[in-house]
Amino acid sequence: MVLALTAAACSSGGSAGGGSSSTAAPSGASGTVPAQDDLRAAGCPSTVVLQTDWNPESEHGGQYQLLGPNPKINTAAKSVSSDLVAHGGVRTGVKLEIRAGGPAIGYEAVTSQLYKDPDITLGYLSTDEQIALSKTQPTVALLAGLEKSPQIIQWSPENHPDWTTIADIGKTDAKVLYFQGSAYMDYFTGSGILKKSQIDGSYDGTPATFVASRGTGAVQGFATSEPYTWSHEVRSWNKPLKYQLIADAGFNFYQQAIGVRRDRLTALKPCLTRLVPIMQQAIVDFTASPDATNKLILSLVARYNNGWVYTDGVAQYAVSTMKSLGIIGNGSNNTVGDFDEARMEKLIKILGPIYQAQNKPIAANLKPADLVDGSFVDATIGLGT
Repeated sequence: MVLALTAAACSSGGSAGGGSSSTAAPSGASGTVPAQDDLRAAGCPSTVVLQTDWNPESEHGGQYQLLGPNPKINTAAKSVSSDLVAHGGVRTGVKLEIRAGGPAIGYEAVTSQLYKDPDITLGYLSTDEQIALSKTQPTVALLAGLEKSPQIIQWSPENHPDWTTIADIGKTDAKVLYFQGSAYMDYFTGSGILKKSQIDGSYDGTPATFVASRGTGAVQGFATSEPYTWSHEVRSWNKPLKYQLIADAGFNFYQQAIGVRRDRLTALKPCLTRLVPIMQQAIVDFTASPDATNKLILSLVARYNNGWVYTDGVAQYAVSTMKSLGIIGNGSNNTVGDFDEARMEKLIKILGPIYQAQNKPIAANLKPADLVDGSFVDATIGLGT
């Protein structure tokens, strides 16, 4: 729903037995498993299960990069599995299963899935969700799949040529459409960046309300999607959009970080020590050469056929945008996927009072180390290194 447009993707239906089939993958696995890459020997489960937060998209490319040749697609379960391969198509001795989120899991939080299904090894986490559930369903993020969140507030530059930041919108009475319950909006209104009187939590993920208003206000979105789709694929708008990243406006949370349930961290440590660097390198490999993995992602979207529309144009745009805006990046160092402790500390200070006011108390004396563990990240792996 978050990014859905209107048309349904093409499909080739699944069978009653689960709808499994196979298709080509971005990399090839061959030969025996080198000892240094043998994840089964390192204590990983025979199938590493990764629960994502949405339908397949290029933002997830670093994880789909890990799939080996001829993956099996389960159209009923909205999942794909194959050998888990390291850089260069090296087999690792285990399978990887990637499960779609969003509509595939009834729009439940990934954390909820981690606690509901013990077969799930890893899940996509976001800092706000981690903090909100730190008392009841604690999780630990191990790898920052994205350096910055792609979430944005966007507007019509034709109608508002003087707006360059979200704070500029707050100097007016223009309406800002967003999804009710988004923590970043509580931060914006609480800090005075936007006024409570101008926010509208009725956004449903489609351009209809924004278009009907002729772009008089602003609307949330993702830098990797709407600025392209609404100006190229939505005929009712078909005009440029300008935007600012929510991260650049002060709410710099980690989105699509990859982590585990806190109570499973100790048992998984030997596996994670080997697995996390392989996942880091996959992000680097995808960023350098995304075409084959994007082709797989587009195939999965079509086969899952749940109304989610994703085109080759937006997939290519997403990758170039992630690179240019630092959504995928090394941060302030030469390492991809690590965490900034000061940034985490700031988010805890921002979100603690917000959740307290909503009668959702977080864990007492919460610290960055309670939420992230960067010890598995290899500091020598980064973009451009």
